[in-house]
Amino acid sequence: MLKVFVDSGSSIKQDEKEKYNVEIIPLRFMMGEQEYLDGIDLEIDDFYKLLIDKKMFPKTSLPNLEELTKRVNECTENGDDVIIITISSGISGTYNAISKLFENNNKVNVIDSLSAVGGIKLIVEEINRNRDKSVEEIIEKVQTLIPKIKIMAIPETLTYLLKGGRLSRKEWLFGSILNIKPIISIINGNVRVLAKKIGLKNAMKYIAEELEKQKCDENYPIIASYTYKDNNLKKLIELVDDKYKSQMSEFDNLDPVIACHWGPNAFGFIFISKD
Repeated sequence: MLKVFVDSGSSIKQDEKEKYNVEIIPLRFMMGEQEYLDGIDLEIDDFYKLLIDKKMFPKTSLPNLEELTKRVNECTENGDDVIIITISSGISGTYNAISKLFENNNKVNVIDSLSAVGGIKLIVEEINRNRDKSVEEIIEKVQTLIPKIKIMAIPETLTYLLKGGRLSRKEWLFGSILNIKPIISIINGNVRVLAKKIGLKNAMKYIAEELEKQKCDENYPIIASYTYKDNNLKKLIELVDDKYKSQMSEFDNLDPVIACHWGPNAFGFIFISKD
């Protein structure tokens, strides 16, 4: 049997494990002196109270590798093959740590998603479509899919990207004064500014039009994601061509480890391009 593990950077919730047929590896984060397991120890609304009201910015860290080793070894000792999909190595050290952990276990395959959140969900759905195939065939399909994953998101404020080290102080100051909204993407596994638009509405229009320009593949869902409140996301969806609206499978309120870098009221799409 094939067992699939994802880290919580996938934003797959604990109550979605059966839906996606995965085991979740919780990343960890600190708020003040208190450590939490991502998606387990702190309700999302309580997290935002600390982030917004208390102005506490978390420090993120790797999952409990000892616990992960135990869980994975139980699977392989039962004869299962294991695929572990991690948040991009350009964002976190999770992939490097886990791949080193299992480098001598040929029953374990660790895949760098070069992505995050909905991108990992799309990879998982590709695996689930192909569970009747060999592990080697599944991995080949995943590696073909990964370069086609597109992430486009807009932070409502640049402050959290600055705090998380994803934006320079010069970029933050320039963008804040001129009301410039960057469209953020993950390209080759790293966070990149895809474009810059003046004002939220122009930034939304850019993303809505990119679904067509990027040749969004209608055979895969579009995952609509947001942080804290979905008001901005709903406005973006209003601008999207009707033919894409039926592809939107869910509104995903991101888990804390990812949400903390975007800040509240960020929003965007994750989809698969045909090219």
